[in-house]
Amino acid sequence: MPANTEAAVLTAHNAALDLRELPLPRELEPGAALVGLTCATLCGTDVHLWSGQMTFPGMLPMVLGHEMVGEVLATGPGTTDVFGREITAGERIGWSESTCGRCHGCAILREPVACEHRGYGFLQRADRFPYATGGLARHCYVTPGAAKLLLPADVGDTLASMSGCAGKTVLRAIDRAGGIRPGSTVVIQGSGALGVFATAVARISGAAAVITVGGPDSRLAVAKRFGATATVSLTSDAQERIEQVRELTGGRGADHVFDFAGGPTIGTEAVAFAAQRGTLAVVGSTGPQPSLVPLGTVMGKELTVVGSLNGDISDYHRSVEFFRAFADRMPWGDLFSEPVGLSGASARIESMSRFDELKAVVDPRLP
Repeated sequence: MPANTEAAVLTAHNAALDLRELPLPRELEPGAALVGLTCATLCGTDVHLWSGQMTFPGMLPMVLGHEMVGEVLATGPGTTDVFGREITAGERIGWSESTCGRCHGCAILREPVACEHRGYGFLQRADRFPYATGGLARHCYVTPGAAKLLLPADVGDTLASMSGCAGKTVLRAIDRAGGIRPGSTVVIQGSGALGVFATAVARISGAAAVITVGGPDSRLAVAKRFGATATVSLTSDAQERIEQVRELTGGRGADHVFDFAGGPTIGTEAVAFAAQRGTLAVVGSTGPQPSLVPLGTVMGKELTVVGSLNGDISDYHRSVEFFRAFADRMPWGDLFSEPVGLSGASARIESMSRFDELKAVVDPRLP
């Protein structure tokens, strides 16, 4: 096993990533795996962490990237995937974040996303054991508590990697909202990777109309390629957007509204977009800033409002199976940029922050 690995380390917000060597554990714990990464896809959360829009005390230095897949180099004793299948060297795996299995969220709620000690992509420092746990590295230490999944050969690296956050987040949100009724009208707030994927899922699920609200125009054009029947640009103001959606839905509003964007006016707009007895799923509104939500309208419309937080290994598995089932239904490759090596990761994060690309791809094996 290698003793060290190269990683692109975030040492300061809004600054170039630092290429440095990180130590790898000399021995693998029971249930752990050491993986040679073959693909990492960058998420909007990575951009927020890089820019400092999302930050936590004592989080730096860290290795960004929480969507990744790779080839197993070695495993600790008793390492299996979630189905109990032995994981051996040479196999390709993906994984969800680690959970403790003993807290109230794990043991009583039976919800991995509610784990009090949930290890996610921004909770492991790069200067502490096990050092390399993020996607922007040549090797990754997959901890014992991480739920692992042997990947099918017919789902490529980019889609399997995206399933680790974007894919599972969208599918969990739709499930939390009770699914999408065939023939219904859907509004997707947000035209990033989550919003575009959600647009595609809504159409595949049988929605008669899918209205994607977002920007810039280049991303709205992508949303149309992924099934949007209409788009509403953020160049208009909030009231104009509400009027546009009202016109597009014949004055009735949308049966399903999904927030994949966040922002100060999202809550007000989402409630206005929704039809009587519609459903609203809140996914993108994160952070400490309060959002205005007209509760009187929620009551008057008898809306169902649910929150949805990321996803767990079951959602990851469903995302992988979704891409297996619908591999030919959408131009999935259009979501991703050309792969770069670790040396190009900084430029790609900056590009995503300018909305120049939807989903950057890093292949740590490249120069």
